[in-house]
Amino acid sequence: MTEIDLAVIGLGYVGMPLAKEAVAAGLRVVGLDVDPAKVDALNAGQSYIDDLADADLEHMLANGFSATLDETVLARSNTIVICVPTPLDEDHRPDLSAVEGATKAVGRNLSAGTLVVLESTTWPGTTDEVARPLLESSGLVAGKDFHLAFSPERIDPGNPKFGLRNTPKVVGGYTPTCRDRATAFYGQFIEQVVPVSGTREAEMAKLLENTYRHVNIALVNEMAIFCDELGINLWESIEAAATKPFGFQKFLPGPGVGGHCIPVDPSYLSYTVRKLGYPFRFVELAQEINERMPSYVVARVQRLLNRHKKAVNGARVVMLGVTYKPDIADERETPALPVARALLELGAELSFADPYVKEWAVDGTPVPREEDLAKAVIDADVTLLLQQHAAFDLDMVEDKARLVLDTRGVLTEGERVERL
Repeated sequence: MTEIDLAVIGLGYVGMPLAKEAVAAGLRVVGLDVDPAKVDALNAGQSYIDDLADADLEHMLANGFSATLDETVLARSNTIVICVPTPLDEDHRPDLSAVEGATKAVGRNLSAGTLVVLESTTWPGTTDEVARPLLESSGLVAGKDFHLAFSPERIDPGNPKFGLRNTPKVVGGYTPTCRDRATAFYGQFIEQVVPVSGTREAEMAKLLENTYRHVNIALVNEMAIFCDELGINLWESIEAAATKPFGFQKFLPGPGVGGHCIPVDPSYLSYTVRKLGYPFRFVELAQEINERMPSYVVARVQRLLNRHKKAVNGARVVMLGVTYKPDIADERETPALPVARALLELGAELSFADPYVKEWAVDGTPVPREEDLAKAVIDADVTLLLQQHAAFDLDMVEDKARLVLDTRGVLTEGERVERL
């Protein structure tokens, strides 16, 4: 007899919102992680997730949630959902070591009748070709003795409108019965569940979503580069195009792409296609364009300083916002890092301001944090706006900064302010 309704493996930006909604629906939930610091923090009521306040966590703990390092809890769990990271290795190939480790732990503790769901973004075929054999090493057979499904996470940290509950949930099962079991599970706390015919279709849906964004961001990033040379205000053109009520979706240029999804997921798809013997040219071109944006930003800083007879070497540059998106603390794959690295190599005196980041370093070298934003922009030779946090007084930045490069198109262009 199981005593746990849900075990969530991986207590990060994906796993904790899932646990929160499941607890709210009355399920008995336990969280499993390999990081003792995370487990201790959660059990002490201290959240490290943007979308989970300490008060939310206290409510979860009061309703039976706990975090543990002990994988034997999986044997007592009716449903197990794997939400571990799927990064790229040094050669930009998928790194499934965390998925494999978590799945092996499930296999060691798998009970008959359990539903196992993988939510970690990965290449199509992973659930069937990687996870299933590891689970079946238990002696139990998928689709017969236990249920197996894939349901891609769609967490958007800091999104005030769409969270786990009201974002449709795609579900693909190893068998139709597996799909139905997973659909019923998620239907307990998610408003709309979207079943698809198999695990590969569900895995591909996630990669398609983020590849679509990746390619379109690359499009406007490349347009930003040549529109600058043509003397065209691309930001105005984008807003004009966005007035069309059909056939157009607005994407904006920026200093590069960050977060887990866009810099990483398309490479999983490209990896899959390359196994067929040819490149996925759209994705690889988009990757090339988006990865060169930080160096383009640095070149624009150089040009801005040159126009005012200053060199980057010795110039005081303050970076505003070093997270990958506004109003959250998430620094994963932030383009601020390669921008800062290049500026430091050119000899800039770098500092940063960010209300969500207390300490920041580039390759182990600490970057000084500015406490007084007004003083920082007045003293800096160049203010580099990388992230438009709501806490920033942008009117003050426009008014007091000596020179500004605005990579987000939120300031008014003028003699001292340039947009990307």
